Amino acid sequence: MAESPIGVTPSPLTRPSITHVIFDMDGLLLDTEKFYTEVQEIILARYNKVFDWSLKAKMMGKKAIEAARVFVQETGLDELGLSAEDFLVEREAMLQSLFPTSELMPGASRLIQHLHANGIPICIATGSHTRHFELKTQRHRDLFALMHHVVRGDDPEVRQGKPSPDVFLVAAKRFEGGLVDPNKVLVFEDAPSGVLAAKNAGMSVVMVPDPRLDISFHQTADLVLKSLLEFIPSDWGLPPYEIDTTPS
Repeated sequence: MAESPIGVTPSPLTRPSITHVIFDMDGLLLDTEKFYTEVQEIILARYNKVFDWSLKAKMMGKKAIEAARVFVQETGLDELGLSAEDFLVEREAMLQSLFPTSELMPGASRLIQHLHANGIPICIATGSHTRHFELKTQRHRDLFALMHHVVRGDDPEVRQGKPSPDVFLVAAKRFEGGLVDPNKVLVFEDAPSGVLAAKNAGMSVVMVPDPRLDISFHQTADLVLKSLLEFIPSDWGLPPYEIDTTPS
């Protein structure tokens, strides 16, 4: 484990040479986490409760039903008669209109296009189900079409959600040629559960967390950045950008 202050790049001398890259999606490539926060704040307000980032951190990256169970149990809404399933139904109605407006996170398009243009196999491993994936990506289909494959939360081979390594192990074995050596895979994540999942899969992880996330969650990642714009591919043995500098 290599702990690094946010936005600071540690020495690349001991890093493995990366051949394949796996991206999370929500909060990492697409600015969708704000939608979940907005809707959950609305639901909690009806019960005179407040949604905070300690709860958000426990929910991020998980499958929908797993996150819903955390939500109703941690807030006590299950004791007030709101089940995880009922919560999902209510939340779904509000999210349907928000997801199609999803925007790319800074640096996402640049990095994806760069890796694809240089022949680096890339894919997505997300907890989002197919229905939500289609809504979230509908404005960015050309970019997401550059992925070798996408593993979603409702994939039958993904038996457990993050922090289980299932989604990343399934993603790694679907690259051309079969299962890739986990030591040669770099994962990009924003969620604590996703970082743990990648490490449990034996992979290296670059974390790009929301600035409101408690810094204690940074420690498991190999590198922590403020934005994908700060990532330097050549530090990981990947083809450099034409001008390989970090933005000012």
